[in-house]
Amino acid sequence: MEIKITRTECPKALPDSSTLGFGKIFTDHMFVMDYSKQEGWHDARIIPYGNLSISPACTALHYGTEIFEGLKAYRTPDGGVQLFRPIENARRMNRSAKRLCMPEIPEDDIVEAITTLVNLDRAWVPNDPGTSLYIRPFMFGNDETLGVHAVDHATFVIILSPVGSYYKEGLNPVKIMIEDEDVRAVRGGTGEAKCGGNYAASNRAGDRAEKKGYSQVLWLDGVERKYIEEVGAMNVMFKISGKVVTPALSGSILPGITRKSIIEMLKKEGTPVEERRLSVAELAQAMKDGTLEEAWGCGTAAVVSPIGELSYKGEVYIVNEGKIGELTQHLYDTLTSIQWGKAEDPFNWTVKI
Repeated sequence: MEIKITRTECPKALPDSSTLGFGKIFTDHMFVMDYSKQEGWHDARIIPYGNLSISPACTALHYGTEIFEGLKAYRTPDGGVQLFRPIENARRMNRSAKRLCMPEIPEDDIVEAITTLVNLDRAWVPNDPGTSLYIRPFMFGNDETLGVHAVDHATFVIILSPVGSYYKEGLNPVKIMIEDEDVRAVRGGTGEAKCGGNYAASNRAGDRAEKKGYSQVLWLDGVERKYIEEVGAMNVMFKISGKVVTPALSGSILPGITRKSIIEMLKKEGTPVEERRLSVAELAQAMKDGTLEEAWGCGTAAVVSPIGELSYKGEVYIVNEGKIGELTQHLYDTLTSIQWGKAEDPFNWTVKI
């Protein structure tokens, strides 16, 4: 793919790594590429970071034709920069595009666009422990019409943001409320796609949980309201009676790349893993009788987020005495060591830039 590069004439000062939050600071450049039904994908370019100009009739604004991804670039001990499984993000983005009837992009082109942009702005990849460069590829329908139809024009953009450590005060277990009113998604819907509408629809339950002192919600299925699906914006896993149990990908659950990596790692290490339906009743019983040994969420931003407390219908259950479990800690340490290049990568997951 030919990428035209226009460098900024006004480079910004690099931020202090100790002041980084999440998604508030952006690098000097961004990648942009356009699509039309007649020309296909064309005009791939890297330009100075700045605002986009769109029509008020842009279909993404009216009908939610928007998808996105999230991955990171990591600074290795030798000063290099590497990505973690970017081809998986490319594949998932195309699955999301297919679900929303948007144009797919060749996987290799997505990865090339990411690596070219990160390489240009590689000075922005921070060095401090736990910090990284967050990469946000996204695509939106750009037809200038109020008609509802498949996307004929689209724009693909990648922006970069240096981010701080997700755990400013250490890897502490979080409190989760099991949501039994709102639902995140149903089979046949867009739950397995990474699109903005899924996240907007989750805000009400998340706001209720926050007001009650909980970090996130644990979603139940949208049909029977009895099976565990996801926690917040992450996949979820439980260690029950020595086995790791995680909800099966039923069509309403996002196929997380961190989830996939953990399952592959656990199987390689010989830890039993079950991908199956897990009812809230079974989980509640495991919490009552003590067979629920550990629980955690997993995703790109946090990698692994230990769960120390679960609330359901007014009852509160403490997981592992509110402490991070041994397996949870092991998963976090192992994955982050691979991502930051501090340990051998036996899976060939990392891509050096």
